[in-house]
Amino acid sequence: MKTAQTLRDRIDHVVFNAIYSRSLVYNACWEDPAIDRIALALRPDDRLLVITSAGCNVLDYALAGPDRIDAVDANPRQTALLELKLAGIRELAFEDFFALFGCGMHQHVHALYNDLLRDGLSPFARRFWDERLHWFDPRRGGFYYRGLSGTVARAFRTYLRTRPRLAEAVDALLQAGSVDAQRAIYNSRVEPLLWGPGMNWTLSRQLTMSLLGVPYAQRRQVQAQHHQGVAGFVREAVEYVFRELPIWNNYFWMVYLNGRYTQSCCPEYLKPRNFAALKAGLVDRVVPHTCTVTHFLQHNDAPVSKFVLLDHMDWMASYHPEALAEEWSAILQRATPGARAIFRSAHAAPGYLNRIELGGRRQPLRERLVFHHALARDLQRRDRVHTYAGFHVADLVAA
Repeated sequence: MKTAQTLRDRIDHVVFNAIYSRSLVYNACWEDPAIDRIALALRPDDRLLVITSAGCNVLDYALAGPDRIDAVDANPRQTALLELKLAGIRELAFEDFFALFGCGMHQHVHALYNDLLRDGLSPFARRFWDERLHWFDPRRGGFYYRGLSGTVARAFRTYLRTRPRLAEAVDALLQAGSVDAQRAIYNSRVEPLLWGPGMNWTLSRQLTMSLLGVPYAQRRQVQAQHHQGVAGFVREAVEYVFRELPIWNNYFWMVYLNGRYTQSCCPEYLKPRNFAALKAGLVDRVVPHTCTVTHFLQHNDAPVSKFVLLDHMDWMASYHPEALAEEWSAILQRATPGARAIFRSAHAAPGYLNRIELGGRRQPLRERLVFHHALARDLQRRDRVHTYAGFHVADLVAA
């Protein structure tokens, strides 16, 4: 059943699509692959279907040595980013690769790109990066302040420059040596200055959420379950991260606060030993595709044992429920016995699990999934990103 849409829904959906269809949305993944790997229990014979996003987690899963990873994204700009990383792993020395994707900048990016990387890209990716190499220019601020999510990060850094006391408190928080020290700095110096009417208003705007890749359908789900709306949900997530989890290995938040990774706080693919393992052959197990999940499954015959579906079902369920039902039909047809899927949601208990119906018997999607609720709850407590209300781990049930 399709959710009734108001005029505002339709306008916000058009605005989101206009932004999404023209932009690199994610310059870094915003899902924690450390908990994903535990949930997936990857084996050497696994074949994965992963929604690409920024490609960071695709490379993280490759380090576990599965047989193959098909990275699928409907946005060709996300595929172009993964292609650039794959070319960099194959052709660059670690120091140059880390400069590009760790620091987000390289003084000789044009020479590296033209001499070593460009020929390894698809035609679309070549056109895309031909016009955007300045994103890696040290004089322009670096790659992690580019794309939609980078635009929000850059805006926050600009805001901090107008609030020197808050900027000093945030820097002290990032240098804390223990969770107790983090908590004390956050409670005494960051919280009183950060959460005012202006910040709450900004977080409540749909434009802000669209820049972060959150369509109105997801925002509405957050509002429905949190008594303080989106701003309250974001505040709760930030407080959990900085009060309860160690910041020194939390590269998700660090990169947007600092504009770069460090070699001690970065994704696994940016560590020398792992980079060498990818270059030695694991990178060749990653195959990028620009298409929908359904299109990929309907045009490729190989079975899939693990599915990483991110949070795209939230907005599909609201705007394209028939397409989501078709996608799950394709997933179940191609899944191996005992296949597993992980996905995230803006809602702890997404309603589409009951609304989406499959097959001639109109069987609810939930009945084709066996959930591991205890495992998912435990892993979500450890999630270093912590901006999704629901993390779900489920085995697929044959018809």
